[in-house]
Amino acid sequence: MKSKFTLPLAFILSLPLTTQAINPIIQTNFTTDPAPMVHNDTLYVYTGHDEDGADFFWMQEWRVYSTTDMVNWTDHGSPLAIEDFEWADDRAWAPQCIERDGKFYFYVPLHSKLTGAMAIGVAVGDSPVGPFKDAIGRPLVDGSWDYIDPTVFIDDDGQAYLYWGNPEIYYVKLNKDMTSFDGDVHKVEQSVDGFGAPGPKERVKDAKYKDNYTEGPWFYKRNGNYYLLYAAGGVPEHIAYSMSDTPVGPWKYMGEIMPLCDTGSFTNHCGVADYKGKSYFFYHTGKLSGGGGFARSVAVEEFKYNKDGTIPTIMPTDEGPAPVGVLNPYRRVEAETMAWSKGVRVEQNSKTGVYVSDIHNGDYIRVGNVDFGKKGPKSFVADIASALRGGTIEVRLDKEDGELIASLNVPGTGGWEDWKSIETSVVAKATGIHDVYFVFKGRKGPKLFNFDYWQFK
Repeated sequence: MKSKFTLPLAFILSLPLTTQAINPIIQTNFTTDPAPMVHNDTLYVYTGHDEDGADFFWMQEWRVYSTTDMVNWTDHGSPLAIEDFEWADDRAWAPQCIERDGKFYFYVPLHSKLTGAMAIGVAVGDSPVGPFKDAIGRPLVDGSWDYIDPTVFIDDDGQAYLYWGNPEIYYVKLNKDMTSFDGDVHKVEQSVDGFGAPGPKERVKDAKYKDNYTEGPWFYKRNGNYYLLYAAGGVPEHIAYSMSDTPVGPWKYMGEIMPLCDTGSFTNHCGVADYKGKSYFFYHTGKLSGGGGFARSVAVEEFKYNKDGTIPTIMPTDEGPAPVGVLNPYRRVEAETMAWSKGVRVEQNSKTGVYVSDIHNGDYIRVGNVDFGKKGPKSFVADIASALRGGTIEVRLDKEDGELIASLNVPGTGGWEDWKSIETSVVAKATGIHDVYFVFKGRKGPKLFNFDYWQFK
């Protein structure tokens, strides 16, 4: 049965018409455990992927998305999966990727066939979007059920650190090759001063502590301060943090960042990034239709640090952050670049890459903050494929039933992978900045066509 990821119509109609990101930021898949990374002028976020209908954290792959405006997100598909690690057989959980000397190192937890416990692997690639391959052919660290949720950071002196763990906190100092380490695995001593409670083995039953570390660490440095953010409080989880003057502690518990909220998920997992002069807090919820504790979705909020470097309370919103850029419609734009979507899914193969699929009558894609300039376009081109009867792409401005500026008739092309570029005239003037809606029409019931990319001319 087809699974439609949509929010209630009343919610959609209540949204402001001004361009804004919308949470969750991805609607075509369930996404988890966001790990943002800025490279050049682009912000990438690496995620896990909850499978449809899961009753546990049955996760098979990792996915990558990117943005240059914090409104539209491009789906780069899955560059890494369980099958890329011969020593692993299950549980593709929370990842993080980092760049060093032109290479991209992707740290991931997996179930190890070697020990029967959880382990952390590392893959390497030449691009932020992969492909990635197992860098060492074995786990980087192995042998314990709490070896999950790696977070990695390279300090100003070039020393790299890898933290991980649930409910203990571990770290190693990575060598410059980023795929090995010297010395022992260190366990962080948890205390009331450091994390709101002592370590799990030292906690007194029924004692009430300020807080307690649970899992999902996120480690970074900013303005000389070291931060360790983490899911806290047991289940359900909130987000808290500790700070230190050194990369290995001692840590000081600083309080909650995102308190327990009605997010629809009993877990949470965060990542933080500065981008284009603003600070962003990524997390996950169960708010997408059909979502929940095993069907989570990534969201993001903009925030400002307090003057002393501490982090304010951040509450989840449906609106998300304001845009920090515009989209140029006069270049090729991948159809899987979206601010919001209704009904559609994405697929990926080695020939085409990622494209939009599962398009039915009444589905749509919204692209935000599109800058048509002062003259406006004369024509619209889309690359499509349809094994059957096709349909129509209505191009509308600012809302689903907004002004119609183009209508492109999609014929049958002979197959779902038989792509054809079709052009049509723009029939109404479009200048300045608008949201653009691609509204899909056709016979009710069947799949209509696949959609690879588009461009105005």
